Amino acid sequence: MNLQISQGRVIDPAHGVDRITDLFVADDRIAGIDNAPPGFVVDRKLDARGRIVIPGLVDIAARLREPGQEHKATIASETHAAAAAGITSLCCPPDTNPVIDSPAEVELIQQRAHAAGFCRVHTIGALTAGLKGQTLSEMAALKAAGCVGVSNALQPLANPLVLRRAMEYAASQGLTLFLHPFDHALANQGCAHEGTIATRLGLPGIPTAAETAAVGQLLALVEQTGARTHFCRLSTARAVNMVARARYDGLPISADVCAHQLFLTEQDIGGFNSLCHTLPPLRTRADLETLRKGVAHGALAVICSDHQPHEIDAKQAPFPATEAGISALETLLPLTLRLVEEDVLSLPEAIARVTSGPAEVLGIAAGTLGVNQTADICIYDPDERWQLIPKRILSHGKNTPFSGWSFTGRVTHTLLGGRIVYQVDSAS
Repeated sequence: MNLQISQGRVIDPAHGVDRITDLFVADDRIAGIDNAPPGFVVDRKLDARGRIVIPGLVDIAARLREPGQEHKATIASETHAAAAAGITSLCCPPDTNPVIDSPAEVELIQQRAHAAGFCRVHTIGALTAGLKGQTLSEMAALKAAGCVGVSNALQPLANPLVLRRAMEYAASQGLTLFLHPFDHALANQGCAHEGTIATRLGLPGIPTAAETAAVGQLLALVEQTGARTHFCRLSTARAVNMVARARYDGLPISADVCAHQLFLTEQDIGGFNSLCHTLPPLRTRADLETLRKGVAHGALAVICSDHQPHEIDAKQAPFPATEAGISALETLLPLTLRLVEEDVLSLPEAIARVTSGPAEVLGIAAGTLGVNQTADICIYDPDERWQLIPKRILSHGKNTPFSGWSFTGRVTHTLLGGRIVYQVDSAS
């Protein structure tokens, strides 16, 4: 089908495009911008006046819970939620059950994502066999199966030597390492930021050093091995500054931050609110402000959802016994747009952090509206105000701390390869 998306404000940060114009789609590709290519015959016109047309969002971290935890969510349910959120590509970490440490698991996830048809799912393979931190996985086979990188998720490694060998192996295969800077010994099974709030509540704390000590070790090994490394889910001011300095010095690294870390702090767990139980934990206001500066200056080139859907029971226990994580696909774009409202980012900069930024880190052809690129497109109404009501979330996980928050800007259409996979109206 040939589609004309007419008179929307087209923003494509990857190509510096920001203007009201027409976008033309032929089959599954972007056929032209401004003017239709020769011989183009419009089969359908979509009126985008008053709307903003951007590349489909790319989420660098989203747990889909399948295989192994289908009582929490499934690939079909979460990719449907992703489509409703304007996300057309997402990345699945390796801590499924079974672990993504062989081509079989990669193929299973890709087959089920393709069958659902809502969103492209990319996989990150396990750094070590079974994520047990001792024996290196078959990274060459994982790459051949389609993995965009390797990670040990939040599982510890036996020692720094294992990490060094893993970096050397990954570098030899041209694979990016996705590493969580988290020292498990220093964290000591804590569940909240080590500070006055945790002390008052009697909660075991996770010190800032659990992150910064790990960042320091990782940077030393990156410098030693030259391995391309992405730092996942930074949460502290000191870590942001360390990464920014290392990037300035030319190390091949990048980093991301969860959207919720840019809005919530340790204060939000005050009433033992388990919906704010996250890992890494919510930090101080000073950390939040530095994270925002890191996003604004580009040290943190990616904002992700870190989507972790849970069943109701997972959050109904004493705070330390609850499972960490937020159901966050459907708040990724709204929270990112709120950064624009609060003058943290310009609109093109904000869009870049959830499109071209993560696509570049993953090394995938996404996050752009360039001619001949795959037509993965998000269209949203920048003026619609709405309130987040958990029961209306499409994800199986309703565990969000943003219940009752008001947002401005809502997705109206999502196109995957030129095919409309989500829409809220019949404008055409």
